[in-house]
Amino acid sequence: MADEAKILVDTIVEAIQEKKGKKIVTIDLRSIPGGICQYFVLCEGNTPTQTSAISDSVWDFVRKRANEKPYVMDGARNAEWIAMDYGTVIVHIFLPDRRDHYNLEHLWADAKMTRIPDLD
Repeated sequence: MADEAKILVDTIVEAIQEKKGKKIVTIDLRSIPGGICQYFVLCEGNTPTQTSAISDSVWDFVRKRANEKPYVMDGARNAEWIAMDYGTVIVHIFLPDRRDHYNLEHLWADAKMTRIPDLD
């Protein structure tokens, strides 16, 4: 099952990069007891329009490649922090100030984090 989750993570990262999402971080939560999922994928967009475009891209890529839709999606209305729950993977798409405020990287600091270099 972890392999399927990792493939999902890779698909999500590609979808984020397609819309120029920045500061992508994957957080492997599999070693955390009682974790709510296997992975978090975090990124940011510069504007609400860009965060919406990133979430649309994630939706499309995952639907086409993995034939999955998020169980729950929240935050699309104001597009400051959009969360997409795929069960094994939860995607967080932030505006920079919202990401700084909630600081999920610090909250899960004991998990393995991978920073994905920005595409330019």
